[in-house]
Amino acid sequence: MKMAILIIYATRTGSTKKIAEFIGETLAKLGEEIEIKPIQSEIEFERYKAIVLGSAIQSGKLLPETTEFVKMNKVELSQKPFAVFLVCMTLAMKNSSKYHSFVSAWLEPIRIIVNPVIVGLFPGVLNISKIQKFSDRLKFRLSVLFGVWKEGDHRDWDEIQLWTKKLKSEIDKN
Repeated sequence: MKMAILIIYATRTGSTKKIAEFIGETLAKLGEEIEIKPIQSEIEFERYKAIVLGSAIQSGKLLPETTEFVKMNKVELSQKPFAVFLVCMTLAMKNSSKYHSFVSAWLEPIRIIVNPVIVGLFPGVLNISKIQKFSDRLKFRLSVLFGVWKEGDHRDWDEIQLWTKKLKSEIDKN
């Protein structure tokens, strides 16, 4: 039986989940067995040949459950190819390429524990009505008003597909 690739994700508004599903569909088209699960799931690591972890960034930080998952499973994650993708609205700002290293630095809490074989950085979806905290909704409304970014879907599916093909190459090396 062929071992699967696990794609596990942490999300607040669903954008990261949709990217995880798209990565899974792309890997499946490339001949891989895939399982996609939310980060709170029970994981039997021995069933997988690689782990892909996706997390939204909120207020300049990984979601807390993402860091906790990596801490709790550091041994298992270090024994097979481990990849990470981040979904962050900072990457939807004008001249977003200059923010890549800035956003990448938010991955440091994971890199200290397990160094990923590949990292993807993707903009997400800004749907202000889905933001839970009033203060955050206000901050985003003002940012939209001042032209920092636009509300809507900023995901670049071609970029995500290209990254996924690179991910497959990295997994195949190991």
